[in-house]
Amino acid sequence: MSSKLLLEMYERLFEHFGPQGWWPAETPFEVCVGAILTQGTNWKNVERAIQKLKAKGLLSPRALYQLDQKTLAELIRPCGCYNVKAKRLKNFISFLVEKYEGEIERLRGKDLKKVRDELLGVSGLGKETVDSILLYALDYPIFVVDAYTYRILHRHSLASEEITYDELQEFFMNNLPSDLNLFKEFHALLVACGKTYCKTKSPSCSGCPLEKQED
Repeated sequence: MSSKLLLEMYERLFEHFGPQGWWPAETPFEVCVGAILTQGTNWKNVERAIQKLKAKGLLSPRALYQLDQKTLAELIRPCGCYNVKAKRLKNFISFLVEKYEGEIERLRGKDLKKVRDELLGVSGLGKETVDSILLYALDYPIFVVDAYTYRILHRHSLASEEITYDELQEFFMNNLPSDLNLFKEFHALLVACGKTYCKTKSPSCSGCPLEKQED
C-alpha cells in the first residue's frame, strides 16, 4: 500500500510540475559546492555565491584548496552564514584534495555505505548534504530527505512527527524501485510542491496536485 501511495504521489507531482532536471550545475563538483552552501538559504542566493566563485576562476578543488578561508567567506557571503559555510566547504575540499587528489570522480562507483561514511566523517557535513552529493554528483541511488519531505509526508499521514531522517529515507527506499532518476526527480518534485503549496505556516492546499491524495 505504501509503495502504491508513493508512486501515485510521484505521478501526480510529475504531471503537475513536469521534469525538474535537478541538480542545476555544470559539473559534479559544482553540485557538491551547491549542496554545502544551500543549507538554510534559498537557491538564488547559492547561485549568486557560485557565480562569484566562477567569475574569479575559483570553482575547482585545487583553487579553493589554496584559497584562504576568510577570502572564501567573503566570496560566498550571498548564501548566508558564510563563515560557517566557508569552514564546511574548506573541510570538504581538504578531504577531497588530500584523500582523492581533488578528483570527485574517484568517489564514484565505490561501495555506497563506505563513501557515505567517509563523507559523513567530514566535519560540518550532515546527512542531507552528503546524500545530495551522493545522489546528484555521484549518481548513487539514495533518497534525499529534507524539510519538504518531512512536511508533506507528515501532512498526508505517511510519516509521524517524530520520524527520524534514517527512518524516512528507509521508507522511501523500501517502497520505491531503486531507480536513480526516480529518486532525483521525486526529491526535486517534493521540493517544488513544498515551495509552491505545502508551506510551513500557511499551506495552499487548493490546486495542489496532492490535494486529493488518499492517505
